[in-house]
This record gives sequence, structure tokens and C-alpha cells, in this order.
Amino acid sequence: MRKAVIISIILIVFQFIAAFILYPSMPDRIAIHWNVHGEADGYGSKLVGLFLIPLIEAFLIPVFLILPRIDPKADPDKLMGAYSWFILIFTFYMMYVYGLSIAWNLGYKYDFLRLLAPMLGILFIGIGEIIGKVEMNWFMGIRTPWTLSSQEVWEDTHRLGGRLFKISGVLAFLGIFFSGWIALLLAILPVMASSFYMILYSYMYFRKIKKRESLLE
Repeated sequence: MRKAVIISIILIVFQFIAAFILYPSMPDRIAIHWNVHGEADGYGSKLVGLFLIPLIEAFLIPVFLILPRIDPKADPDKLMGAYSWFILIFTFYMMYVYGLSIAWNLGYKYDFLRLLAPMLGILFIGIGEIIGKVEMNWFMGIRTPWTLSSQEVWEDTHRLGGRLFKISGVLAFLGIFFSGWIALLLAILPVMASSFYMILYSYMYFRKIKKRESLLE
């Protein structure tokens, strides 16, 4: 098993240990959702508040490890490297959210969205680094009919997509200096615009290749 996956499992175990230790001292009603202004507006039992996030992580890791093995389009050993790093980045992100939630419910009050912004930025930058190099497959990356139909379109789209996701990450990171809707828009709009542009770009690039091939015939 790759080191990144082992580290992720250790981090999840650490969260479960923290949940068991903190359970007796946590309030019966725990904040589990925050609005755009960084204020708690949704609550649940402490069982849900303490164990839901690590349970989600523990469930998803086996799924992420299985996907490369059942992907008919890629070498599973090569693809596993990308998945391993994604698992680690995802786990760090979820653990950070978990930490913010625990701190809030222990009495530390702050603008939740503003403190979430830098980790969102790191998440997007990490995803950009991964997809910029990932080989063609069915489950990870910018999967459109055109990227999955052409190796050239896949590689070019993902190189550009990787850069755009990193830029989106930098913009999301800047949300730490703002609050409310500005922080939310900095986190969401760039990555949504990048994703939409990548779909359009892959289509246009595929058409360009087909036009070039028809001229050579």
C-alpha cells in the first residue's frame, strides 16, 4: 500500500480516537452546518457531529482504491499513484473541516467560511496538480466524450485544466481575507468556470483534430 494511503488511514484513525475522547464533554446538540456568513444554522446529535466525517472518509477510501482496479481504460498501477495522492488531499481537507467543527462546538467562535477558504484553495491546487498529469481513465479527471475519444485531447485538456484548477485554488485561498458572499464566490465561481471551459475546450480541440485529419486524407 502506498505511503499516501497509509498516512490517510492514520489520520482517519486519529479522528475516530478524538471523537471517542471528546464524546463525553461535547454538548448534546452540535453545529454541523454553517451559512454563507460563517454562522451555524444546522444542528445534529453529537453522535452525528463527531463520527459522520470520519465515517465518510473511512467509507470512501476503499472505493477510491477499488476504482483503479476496475477501470478498463488505464493501467491500475499507474493510476493508483494519482488516486493515492487524491485520497491524502481529500483526507486532509475533511480532517480540517472536522477540526473546525470540533473547535466551534468546544466554544471557539469564528467565521467558518473564511477559515475554510485556505483549505479549499489547497484542495483545488492539489487536484490541479493531479489532473494535470493523470492518464486517460473512466473515473478521474475531465471526462467528456471528446477527451475519452482522443489521447491528444485528453492530455492537452488536462494540462490546461490542471493550470486552471491551480489558479482557482489561489483565488479560493484569497477568501480568507473576505467574508460572506465574496469568500463563497471566490471559492465556487473560478472552479465552476474552469470546469465549464474545459468541457467546451475539449469539444473545440477534438473538432480541430478531426478537421486536421480530414485535410490530410
